[in-house]
Amino acid sequence: MIGRSGNPALKDSTFLDLSSGAVVQRDSKAMTLNGTVNKTGMLLLLCVITAAFAWSQVQFTETGSVGAMPYILGGAIGGLVFAIATIVKKEWAPVTAPLYALTEGFFLGAISAIFEHRFPGIVMQAVMLTFGTLFALLFAYRSGLIKATENFKLGVVAATGGIALVYLASFVLSFFDVRVPFIHESGLIGIGFSLFVVVIAALNLVLDFDFIESGVEQNAPKYMEWYGAFGLMVTLVWLYVEFLRLLSKLQSRD
Repeated sequence: MIGRSGNPALKDSTFLDLSSGAVVQRDSKAMTLNGTVNKTGMLLLLCVITAAFAWSQVQFTETGSVGAMPYILGGAIGGLVFAIATIVKKEWAPVTAPLYALTEGFFLGAISAIFEHRFPGIVMQAVMLTFGTLFALLFAYRSGLIKATENFKLGVVAATGGIALVYLASFVLSFFDVRVPFIHESGLIGIGFSLFVVVIAALNLVLDFDFIESGVEQNAPKYMEWYGAFGLMVTLVWLYVEFLRLLSKLQSRD
């Protein structure tokens, strides 16, 4: 059976034919692990290209940043649209997954420029921590040090859902000028919350590895390589942003 993932893009029904409930298979062109890895690299490259462009367009004055908001809002909204399209129509993944990476790059480039301006060196630290976490957990998963058991999956999914609800509540309350106390601040509670979120985001990588491996074992169709790469990309983006938030809180205390 295909396992659960806290990533909304990777769920139990992803590799299933909704009409029959059977695993979708293709004999001649099946999903492979190497193909998924290669496509993940392609998505990361596309994201870096647009991120670098957005970064170069952000300017800073004595009153703040100039030119960042169009990339932040456009990238966030565009990324959400293409993410939903990819989840709803998995067959579109070869097109929508690269478009997601491109638009998400605009968002990441703009916010990274803002964080870097305020905390010099923070972006490189966040990038190194993100990829260090990725490779460390991949090694732990492949070596059997971490196993995606059913209880492990349920715990990560539940924690991910709880975090999503907290962020959603915080977003909605912000429209009424109400700020959720402590969690966005640089105090011990805020740092502890960010540490918790980083850990849960990292553990979602393990579930993503397990899910992609299950798809390969089930001979999922070739386009699912793009879909699997997209799902992993979603988790990496989340992890990177959370590392930025955590590091900014830590540096704010200096």
